[in-house]
Amino acid sequence: MKYLISLILAAICVPQSSWAEDRKPNVLLLMSDDLNTALSGFGHPQCKTPRLDALARRGVRFENMHCQYPVCGASRASLMTGLYPYTNGMLGNSGNLRENLPDVVTLSQLFRHNGYRAGRVSKIYHMGIPFEIIAGTADHDDAPSWDETVNIKAPEQNAPGKKTEWSPKDKGSQTFTGVEASTGDLKHADGMAADAAIEFLKRNKDKPFFLGCGFVRPHVPLVAPSKYFDLYDRDAMVAPKVPEGDLDDVPKIIRDYKSMGRYGVTPELHKGLLEAYYASVSYMDAQVGRVLDALDELGLRENTIVIFSSDHGYLLGHHNKFQKQHLFEESTRVPFILSVPWMSDSHGTASGHLTELVDLYPTVARLAGLTPPASIQGQSLLPVLKDPSTKSWTKNLAFTISRSGGESIRTPDWRFTHWGFGTKGDELYDRKNDPSEFTNLAKNPKYADRLKQLKARLKAKRKEAGYDPKRYKLK
Repeated sequence: MKYLISLILAAICVPQSSWAEDRKPNVLLLMSDDLNTALSGFGHPQCKTPRLDALARRGVRFENMHCQYPVCGASRASLMTGLYPYTNGMLGNSGNLRENLPDVVTLSQLFRHNGYRAGRVSKIYHMGIPFEIIAGTADHDDAPSWDETVNIKAPEQNAPGKKTEWSPKDKGSQTFTGVEASTGDLKHADGMAADAAIEFLKRNKDKPFFLGCGFVRPHVPLVAPSKYFDLYDRDAMVAPKVPEGDLDDVPKIIRDYKSMGRYGVTPELHKGLLEAYYASVSYMDAQVGRVLDALDELGLRENTIVIFSSDHGYLLGHHNKFQKQHLFEESTRVPFILSVPWMSDSHGTASGHLTELVDLYPTVARLAGLTPPASIQGQSLLPVLKDPSTKSWTKNLAFTISRSGGESIRTPDWRFTHWGFGTKGDELYDRKNDPSEFTNLAKNPKYADRLKQLKARLKAKRKEAGYDPKRYKLK
């Protein structure tokens, strides 16, 4: 009896890192593309995402998670390295991570170095959508991150079905083309990605794995089988409310960038655009569900950490603007769910703590009992996972940069943004009283002290994040 008691006590007292090292939990990273917080589980009143809502009930929703650069390539490189863009040198969709940092150990690479089988399905690092899906390529991938990869080849906007141009004035590659496809789920990119992910799980169910599976929806073109469009009433779609003259107080350098006039989106077209975006989200949600079902069927759920995230937010008419590379809340904030099976006490809860995508790397490493590189700049989310309302979480600032020398800090009550690295105008928003960030207080004398304080905090944070004025200059 004493021996049995001693064994029980020893098991109870085993540090989490030792337990994880022995058990080697699997990691499943699921990423969506160009998805803002349009998930029903995050409070969206119209978009329907039952499978992701179910995942949130098995984990923690991070409701104040922010990306480091609201564009695919830079954000994904930051997430996978745990480094801010100024440090890893990825300031957009161009460039090469491995050329910038030849010896960088990426998140999946750390797991590879520790006996895991690392796989990539579709888009984890940057890919040019839709062209690389049509071609079946991944020109910006990082080969040392993976043991095996699967590129998806799908028709995208060339799929059969009803095609509509919801932004008829825009002739670029990112136009809002919607396709109500007449073919089924498995004939399109995300259905194919789910299939490939399931095959990876079947092949590797008896060994520890790290699988990154990228879903490209709701990135344009907005392609989904027609049944997902049938979930929505186009006439009932509600566009974001924007006060007249909202952009009049925004610095000129960014005021007209991707604003409403470029796209030719009328109020009626806007309803169709939203329907197509939400249909794409629901289609992606269903494919996530198929992968999660496979985890259950293969008996992998109880030993698999599941992460769901988008690469950045997305504007759908907010501030009379569309798409990304802005520094408003809708473009910096991402939906983020982290499900750790053995931390069931926090399942189904949400945290409002300020967090950043660079925090993912140290978190997952620690959960698996691995030691992340000393150079990473994120902060482990373990205290929040254990207690989403914990007072021990010390991060109170999220840092995001963008084009045109845009830099922004988000604190619990304020957002301060400047452009041209501080030479082309400021934005200051009181998020407590103006959560939609409509009124720029930067030129209001009443807030001069607050502006000065936040400017100083931003400059200190940018230095910490690796900013070098000789390397990064306004173009």
